[in-house]
This record gives sequence, structure tokens and C-alpha cells, in this order.
Amino acid sequence: MIKHIEVDKRMSQVVIHGNTVYLSGQVAFDKPGTSVAEQTRNILERIDRYLLRAGTGKSKILTATVWLANIADFDEMNSVWDSWVVPANAPTRACVEAKLAAPQFTVEITICCFVYFNAAVTMISTVNW
Repeated sequence: MIKHIEVDKRMSQVVIHGNTVYLSGQVAFDKPGTSVAEQTRNILERIDRYLLRAGTGKSKILTATVWLANIADFDEMNSVWDSWVVPANAPTRACVEAKLAAPQFTVEITICCFVYFNAAVTMISTVNW
């Protein structure tokens, strides 16, 4: 099974394949030009919403990649990340400096996440006892 969520002519925001959820790179569309902390917070809120739509959550994140326009902002981004991530389930993560697509964005994050679909549970829950 492959499912696409929020598809446009260029890309999908979310793709689900089997038990894996892939998010496209997320930027702070609602907070362009704001601080790294504000952009990170906005991105993580977007990620939470997409994961919920995909039937999973941040405790199931497998890996994350963070791009910063300036690696000097690493600590500021981490201050928000660290308060968001589930400590006992912290994913693997890479963080690098990169020129992003538009100058008003200073952070971009993508994640890959596990989602559990149990056909037996789904079928049982639809049976009228």
C-alpha cells in the first residue's frame, strides 16, 4: 500500500508505504522571517499534525534530518527540539548547514516515522457484536 497526503504537482507532504511514514522537508510557512526558535516550533507543530493525519505520532519517529541556514543556530534550534522530542524515543538525527530554498526560512526538517496498521484490530472494531 502507498498513500499520499496533500499532493500537488511537485510533491506530496506525506507518503505512507507499508508501516513507514515519510514527510517532505517542512519549513515554517506560518512564521517566515522569524527567529530560529519560532520557525522550529512552527515546523514541529506541522510535523505533529501530519503525523496525526498519518495515524502515528512523534514517539514513533525513526529518523530526522535538520537543515539550518546557519549552523551557529544549532543551540537555538535544539532548545525547541529537546523540549518537543520524546526523550525515551529520541530518533536518529542529522543536522547540517545548508542554503535553503528561500532566505526567509532558516530551518527545514524532514522525518521518517513508523506507523502500525493492524488489519485484525481494524476488522474486529467494525464488527457489530
